[in-house]
Amino acid sequence: MRIIKYIFLLLLLSLVALSIFIATQKGDFLVKRSKIINSPRASVYNYVNDFRNWSDFGSWTTEDPEIKLNYPQNTIGKGASFSWEGKDGNGEMRTITIKENDSIIQTMEFEGTSSKVSWHFKDTIGGTKVTWSTKGKMSFFFKIYSALNGGVDRVIGTIYEKSLANLDKALDYEINTFSTIENGIVKKPVMNYIGQTFTSEISKVNKNFKIIIPKLNLFCKKNNIIVNNKPFIIYHTYDTPKGLTRITIGLGIQDAIFLSSGSDLVAGKLDAFEAAKTTLTGDYSHLKTAYNKTINYLNQHQIAPNPIFSFLEIYTTGKSEVKNPSKWVTEVYIPIVPKIIPQELPNLTPENSTTPEVKKTEEESEF
Repeated sequence: MRIIKYIFLLLLLSLVALSIFIATQKGDFLVKRSKIINSPRASVYNYVNDFRNWSDFGSWTTEDPEIKLNYPQNTIGKGASFSWEGKDGNGEMRTITIKENDSIIQTMEFEGTSSKVSWHFKDTIGGTKVTWSTKGKMSFFFKIYSALNGGVDRVIGTIYEKSLANLDKALDYEINTFSTIENGIVKKPVMNYIGQTFTSEISKVNKNFKIIIPKLNLFCKKNNIIVNNKPFIIYHTYDTPKGLTRITIGLGIQDAIFLSSGSDLVAGKLDAFEAAKTTLTGDYSHLKTAYNKTINYLNQHQIAPNPIFSFLEIYTTGKSEVKNPSKWVTEVYIPIVPKIIPQELPNLTPENSTTPEVKKTEEESEF
C-alpha cells in the first residue's frame, strides 16, 4: 500500500514538474510553410481571400468531419471573418489587411492562443509561390498539447503542409475546369440599368467590380429599386497597349429611374441590339478565351462588329450563387452591325391592283 502511495506521489510530482517546465518555456512561436501552386496568382489570391473556400482545402475539415463552420455575411476581403467549433476546440479568424493579388493579413484566436496569420503570393516558374505563416503566443494548454505532439512547428506546420497541398488540388480543378459554348447571333433585349461609368486600369477591373456591385445593391435596396437582371460590365473602349478601359459596371433594373445631378451613379437604358454571344462556364480567368472565340466567330462568318461599344459581360451565375469557380457562368456579347432588310414592295396582282382602267378610243380598238 505504501509503495502505491509513493508511486502516486512520484507521478504527481512528475506532473507538477512537467507543468512548471512547460509553463516556463517560451510561448512565442513562428511557423512558416511555402508551396508552388499551379494556378495564376490572381486566382489563388481570390480563392484564399474568401473564407467560404477554406473548407475545400483546410486539412482540419477532413480530420474533423463534424466540425461546425459559422459564416457571417462578409467572408471576403478586409473585415471578413469566420468561426468554428470542433473536437479540438473553438476558434475565430478575421482579415485585417489585404493587398490585391499580393498579401493577406489575418488574426486568429484559438482556445486562448492568439496569433497573426500572413499569406504572401508571388509569381514564379510553374505558377504562384504561396507562403503561409503564423506568429503568436501559446496559451498554457496549447504549450502542453504541442509539447506532447512534437512541438508547435510540427503541429501547425503539418496542418499548413496538408492544407497547401489541398489548395493546389482544389485550384487545379476549380480554376482549370471550364468550357465555352458558341451561341451564334442573338438579339439582346432592351435593359434598364443603374451603374457607374469610369476609366479603369484593365488589371483593376475585377477589383472595381467587387467594390461597385455591393454599392449598387445597397442603393437599390435603400430606394426600393427592383433589380431584375444580373451584374454586368459594358466595355465602351478597351485599349490593350495602354492597359486602360472605359467601362460601366451595373445592374439591370425593372423600371427606368432618374438620378439627381452630381451623383456618381448613372441610370440608363441599353437598347436592344444584335450580337455574337459566347457562354463561359468556369473561372473569370478564362474570359479572354471566351472573347477570342466570339471574335473568331465574327471573322469566320465575315460579320462586322458594331462600334457602339466594345463588348459586354453578364455574370449570370457568380460567387453569390455558388462558391465553386468551375460552375460560374458568364455571357460575352460583341455587338454586330445589324443587317439591313430591304422593305418589301406591295404585291400588285390583278385582283388587288389599283391601276385605273383606260378606255380605248375607237381608233385604238381597230388595231
